[in-house]
Amino acid sequence: MNCELLATCSALGYLEGAVYHREPDCLESVKDLIRYLRHEDETRDVRQQLGAAQILQSDLLPILVQYPQDKVLFDAVVRLMVNLTQPALLCFGKVPADAGSRHHFLQVGTYLQAYKEAFASEKVFGVLSEKLYDLLQLDWEQRQEEDTLLIERILLLVRNVLHVPPDPTEEQRVDGDATVHDRVLWALHISGMDDLLKFLASAQTEQQWALHVLEIISLMFRDQSPEDLAVLGQGQAGAEHSEDTRELQSLRQRELAEKRSRALQRPYRHSRFGGSYVLQGLKAIGDRDVVFHKGLHNLKSYSHDLGKEPRRVPRRRQAAPEAEAPHRSARNVRLFLRRFCQDFLEGCYNRLMLLVKDHLVREKAQQHDETYYLWACAFFMAFNRHRGFRPELVSETVGVRAFHFIEQNLTTYYEMALMDKKEAVTWARRMHLALKAYQELLRTVQEMDRSPEPAVRDSSQVIKSNIFYLMEYRELFLTLFRKFDETKQPRSFLRDLVETAHLFLRMLERFCRGRASLVVQSKRVRRKKQPRAPAAAAPQPPSAEELQELWAGLAPQLQACLQGEVPLPEDVVPFDAASETPVEEQRAEALLRIQGCLRDARVPQALRLLRSARDVWPEGDVFGPPSAGPPEETQLLQDILFAPLPQHAPPEPEEPEEEEEEEEEEEETVQVSEKEFNFLDYLKRFACAPVVRALVLLLRGYPRNSARTNHCAARLLHRLARDLRMEPLLFQLSLFALFNRLLHDPAAGAHQELVALAKFILGKFFALAATNKKAFVELLFWKSPAAAREMTEGYGSLREGEGAGRSRAPPWTPQEEQELRELYWKYKEVEGLDVAGAILAQLPAPGRTRRHLVKHLVRLGLIGSARDLPRQRKGTHIVLWTQEQEEELARLFEEFRGSDDVLGRILQHLTARRSRARVVDKLLALGLVATRAELYKRRRRKGQGPAPAPVPVPWGGCWSRGGGPSGCCPITGTQTPPVPIGSPGSAGPGQLEDEDEDPMEGAEEGAGQGLAQRLQQEGLAGPLRWLQSCLRRTAGDREEDGTSHPVPLVPLSEENEDAMENRRFQALLRRLGLRPPESEQETFWRIPAALTPRLLRRAAASITHHGPDPSGCPRELPEPPQCPQDPDPAASPQPPDSESEEPDPSPVQPHTKRQRDLDSEDEASGSSGGSSLALGDRPSPTCRNSP
Repeated sequence: MNCELLATCSALGYLEGAVYHREPDCLESVKDLIRYLRHEDETRDVRQQLGAAQILQSDLLPILVQYPQDKVLFDAVVRLMVNLTQPALLCFGKVPADAGSRHHFLQVGTYLQAYKEAFASEKVFGVLSEKLYDLLQLDWEQRQEEDTLLIERILLLVRNVLHVPPDPTEEQRVDGDATVHDRVLWALHISGMDDLLKFLASAQTEQQWALHVLEIISLMFRDQSPEDLAVLGQGQAGAEHSEDTRELQSLRQRELAEKRSRALQRPYRHSRFGGSYVLQGLKAIGDRDVVFHKGLHNLKSYSHDLGKEPRRVPRRRQAAPEAEAPHRSARNVRLFLRRFCQDFLEGCYNRLMLLVKDHLVREKAQQHDETYYLWACAFFMAFNRHRGFRPELVSETVGVRAFHFIEQNLTTYYEMALMDKKEAVTWARRMHLALKAYQELLRTVQEMDRSPEPAVRDSSQVIKSNIFYLMEYRELFLTLFRKFDETKQPRSFLRDLVETAHLFLRMLERFCRGRASLVVQSKRVRRKKQPRAPAAAAPQPPSAEELQELWAGLAPQLQACLQGEVPLPEDVVPFDAASETPVEEQRAEALLRIQGCLRDARVPQALRLLRSARDVWPEGDVFGPPSAGPPEETQLLQDILFAPLPQHAPPEPEEPEEEEEEEEEEEETVQVSEKEFNFLDYLKRFACAPVVRALVLLLRGYPRNSARTNHCAARLLHRLARDLRMEPLLFQLSLFALFNRLLHDPAAGAHQELVALAKFILGKFFALAATNKKAFVELLFWKSPAAAREMTEGYGSLREGEGAGRSRAPPWTPQEEQELRELYWKYKEVEGLDVAGAILAQLPAPGRTRRHLVKHLVRLGLIGSARDLPRQRKGTHIVLWTQEQEEELARLFEEFRGSDDVLGRILQHLTARRSRARVVDKLLALGLVATRAELYKRRRRKGQGPAPAPVPVPWGGCWSRGGGPSGCCPITGTQTPPVPIGSPGSAGPGQLEDEDEDPMEGAEEGAGQGLAQRLQQEGLAGPLRWLQSCLRRTAGDREEDGTSHPVPLVPLSEENEDAMENRRFQALLRRLGLRPPESEQETFWRIPAALTPRLLRRAAASITHHGPDPSGCPRELPEPPQCPQDPDPAASPQPPDSESEEPDPSPVQPHTKRQRDLDSEDEASGSSGGSSLALGDRPSPTCRNSP
């Protein structure tokens, strides 16, 4: 034991006889132990050392019992014991997988079991009950926060003690003997704690403890059965004695039958010759017959598996472990628990379940707390049903809402078990709880049908009509049957599933029997298959005559649009913000889009695109001057229509990373309708192999099953065989082996129903085998209804449209098979050809798919499997880069790294055809570039050198009248106005050869003044001042900190938020170099880290310098009073204003509507020229630069 820990434990005190003497430092020592537990390592070493020293048994419990009047010490001891007794699963998070951690996990569990045995004391629970009683006597006005915490800790301590699992190796007790859990329950009962729990469950002022109380009650009844508790007190002639008598009679009958069979096998006269016998017709390992070296009476037990080692089953295929069987507690404990159930049902159940469900619906509870609600529904409703059914005691959990809540949780657990494979066993356990609650609800409704009160019977009819009407409740059992997995779900789950399905079918059958017709809801999922359009070839450009005819037809429509007679669409954006191509380089794309709209006769869209593009790219008047009228716009659209613009090749699709994709896409639509219900049609849904397989699996344990379980399974099989006349559905070898074992069982007299079913099925089989010689082979396979029908009516008797998959393709004729062989050998050796696709195109018979074709090729032996004919993947057909290709890419990068368009030059000269994204990814992987921004296309400023060759414009300078140079195309950016600061197309750090050169030199100050003027005219002066304030604040922060990071623009006012969604305001942000959100995880625009403080101040100044407004009086945006003025570049930067707020580099979550209203006062100055928050700015009382 650690020396500090040992010294702390020694300072607690000592026990002398029955009296405990505490040390003066007892309270501080308890607090030290709490602190040690808070800082223990992952092996829980402190917890293990305290458990080995038995601190709780020898020190803490005596202190608790002898010093309850010391409130501070009592509170500290309870805190320490709550920590020590918490479950091992909470300490470790999960059951450890490695051996070392699992050893520590089991060791902690052993100490918890010792703690639980120490708590089986009336004195301990007496002190806890008295303290809890005193605290509950206080009114809410007198109860302090420490009192509330102490109440919660006492409840948690009781919960932890009851939660400790039993030790099966130590507690090997028979039924009726008192276990440690029983002794703890008895101490809890003697101390009066159970009465306090009932008070907490029923008191109006103690609603916050509802979930704590329900959890404690569920742990109290962990080992109990509601049926046994309900029938308790009826004497030895009750159900308990009857069950024991039935089991003894079954065992006695089996024993007598075995004695009788041994007596018949043993000869009267002993033979000294043991003998060796040859079993004719039974071959050994070689070609000879088996030689049997034992007596003839042992011949029946002979098997080839004798002497062999059993095959080890892998862990992933082992059956799921069963839950612990309920233990029959001592009689006095069960009597007090039965009384507790009665009182709880009469005074607490409805109110407590209402509170708990309210907590669950409003999400006030912890995760998975609904399992306690489901357990309570199943347990107490079963107790009420067996104790003399009184529906008013459980009215809160009986109704359509209860059915819906349980069905919803059951479906959630089912879906999570399919998705969360690692925790599938845990989800299956929760699913079992929900299924038990659902079963008990059905049984309660069934009991309501038998009630003598008409109101109760009417209520049950209403509930049944609702649950039978909805499709979800009818399809639930089919889904659970089909997805049953014995490796994840225990056999007890299958037992409850069969019993619940049998009960549901019987109730539904009786409900339909008394009605002429029953209308139910039906949901149908329609899948509309859409064949994928093949890759179309590049369209041929229209001729001049065709364009003249087209323009003649478009001219009247264009005039109507210009005169306002036809409305223009509003949701047209001339650029793609998600594209990797910078916005400045998307002008050519905008021209192509306008031309495409004109050629498709979409004149309103073309005109709106032209005007929007003019607003986004006003420089050079590429799309006309800002004051262009209808004649100029008409001429522009005509020039664009007739211009032979360079058409882009269709983008290369990325190669699919998955396997072959389907040729057809499916669109699912759910159609809800009503139809007349037919019980036999619904029963046919159960006639499938998964349901029969699950029933056979359950019947394998018929000797251990209850009579009720065997009856439900046999009745379901009888419904499938007799009611549906599908006896061949049960012709299966595993079921026949079960029947053979049943008919030879000496105790078969106790299972007469199963014996009758076995004889009926076997008789039908042998009658069919007399006419169908293939029936014996059919025993090896699970069958569908179509296969069962073929067995009786003859193979090939199904008409077209009957049976699964039989109507999709016609059968293959010998002529078609011969033609298929010839086509396969014809196209097999053609390199690079899709063989299956070519054959499918040549087949004359319609209705065949690629899958049918490949399957038949496999059946004919022409190919080994479907993998021999894979689908041809779309894309470049190049997956990996060879070493030569990597060297070529590195060489091309070094050759063109000084050019303005590095990536474009590489793609032009690359030998292997690659997509743009793959080349960028490879350059990043090789380390040739650090970021994607280094590969952006750069523009040269005026007078900086020769520009790239312009794309010729054949219509001969038709844009020269708009201000652009005649004979040069403004698409390529030749002699274009300067690029705005910080734009993606401008040169950033690391992009120019001369890093010291200021990219703002030579550029016009006020790059965004045109857009800013338009925005100011639209009434967005406030957001412009807010943007200017953010830019200047960020510049000042970067000068002071010396570092830069992306800063999001967080609009806190409604005005700024609306401006951020304005298309022209976003265009201004792009002009200024601000970056839009790149992914779904980003919400706000950001000021890039590459923008220096000088660039940011120039951007802010470009917003303020406007031309004259329409009224003729020039004006400037007012300077924000709290922002520093633009410093002189030669002077040292001024310190920022002391009242300004610091930008916090941590991301800011978007504000809700209520937060925006609350922050409106703080942002009032921002909307009128004051400062605003750029990245969740928070005032710091100590240091501006604190993180």
